[in-house]
Order: sequence, then C-alpha cells, then structure tokens
Amino acid sequence: MPVVTRSAGFDGVGRALGRAVVSQFRGPMLMALLLPFAVALIGAIVLIWLFWTPLSEWLQITLFQWSVVNQMDTALMALGIASLKLWLIPVAATLILLPLSGILGLVTAAVFIMPLVLRHLSERDYPDVRREGGNALVAGVWNALWVTVVFVLGWFFTLPLWLLPPLAVVLPIFWWAFAFTRMLRLDALADHASPQERKILQARHNKGFWALGTICALINLLPPAWFLLPVLSALMFSHFGLEALRRLRSETQP
Repeated sequence: MPVVTRSAGFDGVGRALGRAVVSQFRGPMLMALLLPFAVALIGAIVLIWLFWTPLSEWLQITLFQWSVVNQMDTALMALGIASLKLWLIPVAATLILLPLSGILGLVTAAVFIMPLVLRHLSERDYPDVRREGGNALVAGVWNALWVTVVFVLGWFFTLPLWLLPPLAVVLPIFWWAFAFTRMLRLDALADHASPQERKILQARHNKGFWALGTICALINLLPPAWFLLPVLSALMFSHFGLEALRRLRSETQP
C-alpha cells in the first residue's frame, strides 16, 4: 500500500457529526448511554466523599500563601465584594474533582463503549470495511491511561493560569479537546485499520480529528450534554474514522 499522507483538513467532520446524531437515537446506542454516565456519577460521589475535606484544607493553606491571592482578596473586600476565602476554595476544589469524574466517564466510553459502537456501526453502516487491526483492547487501555495521566497533570498544573480571564476559557477547552482527540482517535481506528493505515489516516486527518475533539470540548461546557457526550463522541470519531478508512482503501485498491 503506498503511503498517502496529504492533509484532508476538515473534510468529513460535518458528515461524521450528522451521522453520529442519527446513530445516537438507535436503540443499542441509547442503552449504551447508561454505563459512562453511571461511572462518572459514582466517581464524582466517591471523589467528593473521600477528597473534598482534605483537598479544601490543602487549598486553604496553599492558595493563601500566595501574595497575589491575598492582594486580590484585600482589593475585593475594599470594593465591598465577598472575600475570596468564601468562594475560591469551593470553586477550586470543584474544578479539580469534577474533571476527574468526567475523565473516568470518557475512559469508560473509550475502553468499554467504543467496541459496542464499532460493532453496531460495522453491521449497520460500514459492512464493507474489513477488520484488519490487532490488539485493539491492549492499545486502547494503554492509550487511555497515558492520556488520562497527561490530562490530569496538565489540568492541575495549569489551574493557577485560570486567574487570567482568557485562559479560564481557553485552557478547559484545550485540555478536553486533547482528551477527546487523543483518547478516541486511536480507538476509532484500532479494530479496523492496520498499523500502516492508522499512521496514514492520523497524518491525513489530524485537523479533522482535532476539530471533532474541539467540538466535543465545546459541547462539554453545557452540563445537560454530559449524559449524551461519552457515547456521542465515540460515534462521531467512529463515523469519521471508518469513513476515512473506507475512502483510503478505495484509493489504494487496484
């Protein structure tokens, strides 16, 4: 197979989004919504129960050792606004613990829901796309682990930058786009594409995969969408990846 690496830009992103919405309302995909949502919900409850008090105490000690935080607190009180001590610690604790439950839901979707999604789409929408991948589960689990570690560390260590207004919006979008893209891109292709095909598709459609990840990150800003997003994102990346693989094979077959 010749190596075809030309960039396809954002070609197919809108098509994948439309197909994912249609697929989401099929019976098996509606049932698949329950598992990642349950994992994220239980994870949030456990994280709050175990870590809320010690995390809040650590934040109280750590944050108010910074002179900039104390200066901001003094300025706000001088303006008649509530002290940072009343709301900064709960907000910071929430911003640390809530994403951890969300990434657990995404990992569940990547490792357990993605195989169901791919099996469903293979039967309904892409019966002509042969499975030529291997070790998909092992690759998916390893990929989910390293993406989760990078996401958690990146989120935590860039939290102080949220004090700068533009970065308070940009950083969460960036980190969630990273998580969705790097976690689901591999899983969408691992079952069906050979290693060489994966390399070609990831190079050719890098912008498209990142566009999908950014769309998911923007949707993630809307709390009511959290119930749908783990499965919907898996459907978006699967439709995009399988259609791209179908087109690649049509180009390279004699």
